Amino acid sequence: MEQIEEKEIKTSPLATRGGSNSAKNRLFDEDRAVHDWYRFVLSFPPHLVRDYLGKWGVDGHKRVLDPFCGTGTTVVECKKHGIPSIGVEANPTSHFTATTKVNWSVCPKEILRTAREVMQTAQAQIQQEPLCFRTLPHDATILLLKDSVSPLPLHKVLVLRECIEQRGDKSRFPHLWLALAKTAVETASNLKFGPEVGIGKNKQDAPVLEAWYRTLEGIVADIESMHDLAPIPATMIHADARHMHQLIPNCSIDAVFTSPPYPNEKDYSRITRLETVLLEFARDKKELRQIKKGLLRSNTRNVYKEDDDDDWVRDFPVVQALANAIESRRIELGKTSGFERLYGRVTKLYFGGMARHLADIRPLLRPGARLGYVVGDQASYLRVMIRTGEVLAEIAESLGYKVMSIDLFRTRLATATREMLREEVVVLEWQGMQ
Repeated sequence: MEQIEEKEIKTSPLATRGGSNSAKNRLFDEDRAVHDWYRFVLSFPPHLVRDYLGKWGVDGHKRVLDPFCGTGTTVVECKKHGIPSIGVEANPTSHFTATTKVNWSVCPKEILRTAREVMQTAQAQIQQEPLCFRTLPHDATILLLKDSVSPLPLHKVLVLRECIEQRGDKSRFPHLWLALAKTAVETASNLKFGPEVGIGKNKQDAPVLEAWYRTLEGIVADIESMHDLAPIPATMIHADARHMHQLIPNCSIDAVFTSPPYPNEKDYSRITRLETVLLEFARDKKELRQIKKGLLRSNTRNVYKEDDDDDWVRDFPVVQALANAIESRRIELGKTSGFERLYGRVTKLYFGGMARHLADIRPLLRPGARLGYVVGDQASYLRVMIRTGEVLAEIAESLGYKVMSIDLFRTRLATATREMLREEVVVLEWQGMQ
């Protein structure tokens, strides 16, 4: 196998900030406003965005792009500091979440007034239907992890959902819907995250309505405190990060800060599955498949026959060497499942997809634009080590970017190999087409 060239690693001051590894990725108490409305379990922390934008001199006269926006950490942090931003996200649940989290131009009193009316109606209906639990349609139910929510808490969530629907759709009262999603996961469900999603203790009952209303009280308080920053532009686009350059004006982006998926076996759509079903972004397998097809290929559960991102790295030796090493290990170990046979291919599709993305955004960048990609080492595929940051840096260099540094953010312990894996920020600069 061809050896992966070792690049010089420059450690930024972030490597020592915050003490322990867990502290470095923690949501600080002073950052909870807005970020805490709903936070993806694998999100990077707001202080990481702040540190890099500050170091790069990004202010209100510049524009920031997050092409893998998730639930909006970068765009929310930009808005909080008066910096215009654009977020792009393919997962409809995450896109809805981020869009709502930067929507501060609403009337707080109307939100709470409507919430009180919804709660009263829902309480009355729950009291009238004590023995007749509502359920999801079969096609939606089979999308969920088994036992992810117990009958009574689900019944309460569905009654609450119907009462919110009677007041208006997700475009009219998005904050009510976002609070529903958070309450369903954190209060009603049996889900646990660590960071894999699994099933925890069975909750026979849960204070769904009370938790939902408390969440909205917190949202309203944050909106009131952020009132003066409401006009700061924060545009959300529902699109695939590999095909988005026509949606954003050329030469309009001064900085990029983002965290794409890592090449591993985490099905990112699975982590938000309950919310996706309850918000009706996926009502059956066909709609779920359409969502997955718009995501970067990073796990074997969203690989399709017609995928061609691997063409972008067909002549890239490091990626081919990794894929060959994974396939050789599979044969050596006698692994024959359908998923295991895809490990080599998904590795090529992942890095090919990232190459396609980096090529796609070049017209959007102003000369001198700085880019930060938060990525992590992985050994999910039969324990073959993938140094994601190093490979991504080489791909970026081949596409005309200048690699400024690969900064250590934190380390984490691999469950399977017990090795220390690096999480890094790959820092690039775009100097313009030569």
